[in-house]
Formats: sequence, structure tokens, C-alpha cells
Amino acid sequence: MAECERLPFDLPEAEEELVAGYQTEYAGMKFALFYLGAYVNLVLSALLVSVLYFGGWSFPIPLETIAHLLGIPETNPFLQIAFAVLGITMTLVKAYFFVFLAILLRWTVPRVRIDQLLDLGWKFLLPVGLVNLLLTAGLKLAFPLAFGG
Repeated sequence: MAECERLPFDLPEAEEELVAGYQTEYAGMKFALFYLGAYVNLVLSALLVSVLYFGGWSFPIPLETIAHLLGIPETNPFLQIAFAVLGITMTLVKAYFFVFLAILLRWTVPRVRIDQLLDLGWKFLLPVGLVNLLLTAGLKLAFPLAFGG
């Protein structure tokens, strides 16, 4: 079949997605648990990303500077509690940002068809990954001191 003759629903991979996917057999609490699991995964992933890659509990201004400006010693127990609460708050704010970003992308970007996803993977990402591997290996062999010995 020619590419221009395709109907919108002629992909067998997308048939189950037209009726909510593999959850069609479930109703009530089982259906709710599928979605609860998806959102728990989203929240945990956002927490991990915020802690591992975005400083987690770090505040943009060093807390020692804030304590010095307030004239309070850093060993003050109330200041330590305030810094702990501020760290937890910063972690949750960063995680909330990533949850918001993921939900925003899920709601605004159209679903990618499976053939488009396969084309992206095989025709673009695989060659880019292989070129990256070869370039990194070549630079590491050519300049061993500059790239980690």
C-alpha cells in the first residue's frame, strides 16, 4: 500500500490505543490502580531526576551566606531545622516542576505512531549513536591525556 493511501487507523499496533489500550478489560479499582501506578512512576522519576541531576535539596543561594547575613551561627538548632525544611521544600518544588513538565508534554504533543518511532530509532538515533561512539573512541585514542588517560 502506498504511503499516501494509508488510512488513519490502519496500524495494528494502534488498535488497542483507540479504546484505552490494555486496560479495557479492567474497570473500577483495577483500572484506577493502573493509572495510580503510572502517576507514582512519574512522581518517583521526577524525584530521582531532581535529586540526581538538579541538586535536590540545594538552594540557589548558599545557606551559609544567608546565616551570615542574618547574623545567626550555623550551629543554631532552629536554623538547622529551617534549613532542613527549606531543603525538603526545594526538592519537592523541583520534582513538581518535572511532573508539571511531563504532564504538559503528554497533553500537548501528539502521539507518535509506531512506524514513526521506528524510523526515528533506526534511521536517526542509531547512526548518531554509532558516530558518537566512534568519535569518542577516536578522540580518546588520539589524545589520551585530554580525554581521561
